[in-house]
Amino acid sequence: MTSQLPEGLGLLGVIESWEKYESLLQGVSELPELSLEDVKLLAPIPVPRRDIFCVGKNYREHVVEFGRSGYDTPERSEELPEAPVVFPKATTSVTGPFDDIEAHPAVTQELDYEAELGVIIGKGGRGISREDAFDHVWGYTIIDDFTARDLQRKHKQWLLGKSLDTHCPMGPYAVTKDEVPDPGALRVQSWVNGEARQDGQVSDLIFDIPELISTISAGITLLPGDIIATGTPAGVGIGFNPPRFVQPGDIVEISITGLGTQRNQVGAVVPA
Repeated sequence: MTSQLPEGLGLLGVIESWEKYESLLQGVSELPELSLEDVKLLAPIPVPRRDIFCVGKNYREHVVEFGRSGYDTPERSEELPEAPVVFPKATTSVTGPFDDIEAHPAVTQELDYEAELGVIIGKGGRGISREDAFDHVWGYTIIDDFTARDLQRKHKQWLLGKSLDTHCPMGPYAVTKDEVPDPGALRVQSWVNGEARQDGQVSDLIFDIPELISTISAGITLLPGDIIATGTPAGVGIGFNPPRFVQPGDIVEISITGLGTQRNQVGAVVPA
């Protein structure tokens, strides 16, 4: 990260001791720069301390397309959720912003992408109010909540379909909250093989960032470095008729205003 920090200290360690390192990092722009061509960017937090908190059906138009697809309930309900739909995504699903996404052909045949804003918790806590929620935010990153739709439908819950290895590209950057004065203004976009698929505003969230933090922390202590994936806009593969699942060799790109663009190819196969 910088020679000014202890060797081996990752972003998670920086977040945990942010009061100690914040002032030190304010001068990092004066240090010699490395070319991005000379380094490999990993996920900002390659091994989260625990599962990512993901939020399903949090954009109105996505609720409609998900309901129509039949992958949620046989009734094809398009009703908006009454409370945030929160589920876990395993830490072992995290991969880099430019790494391959494994296709897992022996496990799934229906791969889908989901562009999402990731909120990184700074100061932990339980029972956090809406009013205090942003005091507990450290910053933001990009999450692709990549999904095996057939597993999601088959098991009638979302953990397995959301948690296959490499099915959570993260990054390329983690940006502190002071660089994002209005997260609602952020634009969330995705492309498959250069074709535009998703284009939404964070301001369109059904349950906004303060509501998500308040809901999750009501009885669960949030910890520094915890990540909340806030939900995905309309335009995912199952939103088309027929569904347009990604195939081995496809390129998925996701961009969020000021947070960069990740680019992942689908198709790396888990060795036998």
